[in-house]
Amino acid sequence: MAFEFERKQRVTIIGGGPGGYEAALSAAQLGADVTIVERSGIGGAAVITDVVPSKTLIATAEAARNIPDAVGLGVQFFTRGEDGRPRSPEVAVNLAAVNKRILGLARQQGEDMRAELVRHGVKVIDGFGRLDGDGTVVVSTASGRGGTDFDRIDADTIVLAVGASPRELPTAKPDGERILTWTQLYTLQSLPEHLIVVGSGVTGAEFASAYMNLGTKVTLVSSREQVLPGEDTDAARILEDVFTRGGMTVLSKSRADSVVRTDDGVLVTLSDGRTVEGSHCLMAVGSIPNTAGIGLEEAGVQLTPSGQIRVNRVARTSVPNIYAAGDCSDVLPLASVASMQGRTAVFHAMGDAVNPIELRNVTSNIFTLPEIATVGWSQKQIEEGIAQGEIYKVPLHTNPRAKMLGLKDGFVKLFARTGSGTVIGGVIVAPRASELIFPLALAVEHRLTVDEVARAFAVFPSLSGAVTDAARAMHIVG
Repeated sequence: MAFEFERKQRVTIIGGGPGGYEAALSAAQLGADVTIVERSGIGGAAVITDVVPSKTLIATAEAARNIPDAVGLGVQFFTRGEDGRPRSPEVAVNLAAVNKRILGLARQQGEDMRAELVRHGVKVIDGFGRLDGDGTVVVSTASGRGGTDFDRIDADTIVLAVGASPRELPTAKPDGERILTWTQLYTLQSLPEHLIVVGSGVTGAEFASAYMNLGTKVTLVSSREQVLPGEDTDAARILEDVFTRGGMTVLSKSRADSVVRTDDGVLVTLSDGRTVEGSHCLMAVGSIPNTAGIGLEEAGVQLTPSGQIRVNRVARTSVPNIYAAGDCSDVLPLASVASMQGRTAVFHAMGDAVNPIELRNVTSNIFTLPEIATVGWSQKQIEEGIAQGEIYKVPLHTNPRAKMLGLKDGFVKLFARTGSGTVIGGVIVAPRASELIFPLALAVEHRLTVDEVARAFAVFPSLSGAVTDAARAMHIVG
């Protein structure tokens, strides 16, 4: 008597960043035969050159910023001279040591992720993967003899998580020494004397904030009227005020035409003919998906005009058994979204229960000082009539915990559906706003009303109390 055994579903993932990593773990959990191909190291750009390094740098900048802030709370820092009299100490940042720690943490995180994949039975291949039709992945790996070996992997489901790379302008080519992308900053051995940041989006604002607080002179070149175009206007205004008070020069409505090296620095030429000289220049002008040359068109995978992979709400592409997650797809370029896409893709492919991604519920955070966290509908959408809602804002300086901490810049803003009081969004500007936004994210996800949020007990005193204060102020009279 012959027995037939059901073959394990074969899942192959190209890219080991947040999306690919979560897809691999989810597929292994569901019993698939899983292979992941990554050319730069498990963790991808998010861990190696982007999210983990940049947020570690920002944490150092926050620590440096806390020293002068503590003085305002009555803390004194001094050393004693030979005469025994107190002298003010000099606070300095050892950027070489900072960057060594940053790269070490990123490497350790990548190694931890690789170990977790191996522990779950995932086969990890170091190499460059590309499609050969809709059911095969070809992997090129450097051989020990200096040549290249090719492996072919047959797959029932393929997940593309190849990420994106910094966009480069032909008139401002990065050289890794003076003209830099955000992936190249961690080779610097000392703080730039004068860093010019081109681009005032999230990446530009975060690095401008970090280096300003580390003690570098910073000039921010913004092509728009305000920093962080597209973000909450009140939040962007506060951040720009913080920047200018901290000594940063913000050049609004200024577009950089070119960046060239000089004998001892860089020269940035603006579109109106003005020039700005500095020691270094960071180009933060967006990113491009790593979708070229991996066989997408030949396999029938549809792309947007900008080269991103078109996906639906379960991360499926135009080819039924091929999915895409992360910055290479045409969805929000956030690590949290990439992770959710990776899980959703595998759950859908393997027939498990799946909730299509609802972008309206995605929480995002800008890691400036202070941070800016958002979720749900925006004030602009409410004012334009796209969403029907009421708006209430609690200034942070009225919060008792904020007063104790000496915090003056920031607010909690809550948006609730007109009539029902259902929470539809919010903005928090504060230290650790990334942590404070979570109750609002839960409220939006589970459609809680402002009264239900207000009934939760917030610790007194706490910054989270500002959330319940805003909810209580929006009470719906029964």
